[in-house]
Amino acid sequence: MERLEPTGVAAPAASFALGTRVTHPQVLIHTAGIVGTAPDGTVPDDLAQQARHIWNTIGEVLAEGGLGLGDIVSYTSYVVDGQDLSVVMAARDAALAGHRSASTLIVVPRLARPEWRMEISAVAAR
Repeated sequence: MERLEPTGVAAPAASFALGTRVTHPQVLIHTAGIVGTAPDGTVPDDLAQQARHIWNTIGEVLAEGGLGLGDIVSYTSYVVDGQDLSVVMAARDAALAGHRSASTLIVVPRLARPEWRMEISAVAAR
């Protein structure tokens, strides 16, 4: 993956790349929208815990397909309005450990279930 960060345009607003380029991937994985459900099926009320569960699940899905979080080329985060976005970004930064890919964050009025406070879908390639 090559990060695309052209000169002459504004820098990203956070820890992500403006674009990514993958040529001739051997493996390409698209995840579903992943929500903050714990392995035991419960959904914690705490946003930070939900975010950790999401990134852990994304990591497990990618590992099942032979990739890892460092292979993510883009992801889209959906966060319910009124949530602390710094918590969302801190969980992302901890999970990705300096890896930067293309990213979109969308604030939404609600998700499919009221206990879900955020959701992330990702694309990874190698």
